Amino acid sequence: MSTLLPFTPALARQLRDWLAEDIGRGDLSAAALSGRRGRAHWLAKAEGVFCGGVLVEPLFHQLDPAVNVRLLVADGEPVRAGQRLLELEGPAAALVAGERTALNLAMRLSGIASATAELVSQLAGTGVRLADTRKTTPGLRLLEKYAVRCGGGVNHRLGLDDAAMLKENHLAWAGGVAAAIAAVRAAAPWPARVIVEAESAAEAEAAVAAGADGVLLDEFTPAALLALVPRLRGLAAAGGTAVVLEASGVQPEQLAAYAATGIDLISTSAPVSRSRWLDLSMRFEA
Repeated sequence: MSTLLPFTPALARQLRDWLAEDIGRGDLSAAALSGRRGRAHWLAKAEGVFCGGVLVEPLFHQLDPAVNVRLLVADGEPVRAGQRLLELEGPAAALVAGERTALNLAMRLSGIASATAELVSQLAGTGVRLADTRKTTPGLRLLEKYAVRCGGGVNHRLGLDDAAMLKENHLAWAGGVAAAIAAVRAAAPWPARVIVEAESAAEAEAAVAAGADGVLLDEFTPAALLALVPRLRGLAAAGGTAVVLEASGVQPEQLAAYAATGIDLISTSAPVSRSRWLDLSMRFEA
């Protein structure tokens, strides 16, 4: 199993629940397959990046531990249309019962990985990384963020406890950038990064001066960032600190222009919120 996706008890429960959603009171077709064994394989029906293979064996083992799975393609590897991805063998009733849930998960995750890889390719050689956001499907965040990594992106916060992101309302209600950062530093029960979402150059400069670990530069133009980024780097150096500079609100066709401004990250929800499923199929063998 991939080291990128720890198989936790919580994930095992999710797989069980997702199977139960589809099977309900029982697979009515199972009686036709009683006592029979079968073989099957998965095919990619389109080009993309495969993701979700690590879930197949634990998912089918929820139905019957006698199912054997042989992965032919690792998560994160590019695939072509018609390529065989994995092979399964075991009790036929289990293969049929788990087919739809396993494919749905893998098609969703492969779509995200494929969309991520397409955007990451536009940043090749720039040193700028593509990061995800918290705009994920409830219940699927861990897997969707795993798919982003499989596509070559990096993960931002998994949740609100990973880092403090101070946005417009935080800054207004706390009494300003410095006050908001100080309050979080004083109250955080564990070491935490503090990131400020800045909507103006003045906010960005105040965040760096107050010791923010990161500044999210929201909807700045590339031209504005070309002037601002060196000033922010200079402020951080003068204060003896380092700061991660991140751009958001970036359209896919603008990635190269933003990467040339000297930022560290571009964050986008597009691979998760706008991607299409990668078409995969499961073929049963006689």
